[in-house]
Amino acid sequence: MVNQSSPVGFLLLGFSEYPGLERTLFIIVLTSYLLSLVGNTLIILLSVLDPRLHSPMYFFLSNLSFLDLCFTTSCVPQMLVNLWGPKKTISFLGCSVQLFTFLFLGTTECILLTVMAFDRYVAVCQPLHYATVIHPRLCWQLAAVAWVIGLVESVIQTPPTLSLPFCPHQQVDDFVCEVPALIRLSCGDTTYNEIQMAVASVFILVVPLSLILASYSAIAQAVLRINSAIAWRKALGTCSSHLIVVTLFYSSAIVVYLQPKDPYAQKRGKFFGLFYAVGTPSLNPLIYTLRNKEVKRAFRRLLGKDGVSRESR
Repeated sequence: MVNQSSPVGFLLLGFSEYPGLERTLFIIVLTSYLLSLVGNTLIILLSVLDPRLHSPMYFFLSNLSFLDLCFTTSCVPQMLVNLWGPKKTISFLGCSVQLFTFLFLGTTECILLTVMAFDRYVAVCQPLHYATVIHPRLCWQLAAVAWVIGLVESVIQTPPTLSLPFCPHQQVDDFVCEVPALIRLSCGDTTYNEIQMAVASVFILVVPLSLILASYSAIAQAVLRINSAIAWRKALGTCSSHLIVVTLFYSSAIVVYLQPKDPYAQKRGKFFGLFYAVGTPSLNPLIYTLRNKEVKRAFRRLLGKDGVSRESR
């Protein structure tokens, strides 16, 4: 049987097959969400308030932090409700908004990480021309391109996914409304949707990742030609945080969107999907702050200013 009309809502199964695990996951997800809110908000504030962080690298980093704030907020509140209680439903409108937002922000992050890799490439391989190549206008243009590509991808892929003939049980075997899970829920022909998802995965995941790897290959060749240990450490410090973030994000995204069709892969993909949606946005600010002396100094300067302002009162 097939539901030809738009369903009233869906049942997000999430991790309901592991009832003993749901309360533990609730605590982990809530903690990660709070870390994401605090960490990403702090990076945005520091990038705006501290003049020494008014550089292309921190402009792109603040874009990434804002994106991660929106990304987690689009799914975590619903996820926490589903993990805490027996009610695991989501309305069709809520599912539509979540799907659109996930595609929009996920695609934007893929492109933005590629832009950040290009920024690091110019900083390491062409340091003398960095200021003239990565100028403020280009930064705004590259950021705009990333957001526009994400919006276009979501506009293209969301309607066909929501137009699928869904099975009457309306049980989404995931914790969010995602394209792979909604395709599995369909009782009709999903060939077009699967081809569309495969093509999108190539252009949004494989191509950007290839460009990032090419950038870091050029960076590695440039670093190997350096004889100075100080320059080595500076180059490593410049790129290591971004490389860690890229590894975490793309590894989880590839498992979610390019997984084979078998039950074990789907269950494994669900845990990787949780990390993709909640883990990486909370770890990104930690990675960039713990490994970045400039951000640490900016944070101490911000605390120092707060202390002076309180004394003056």
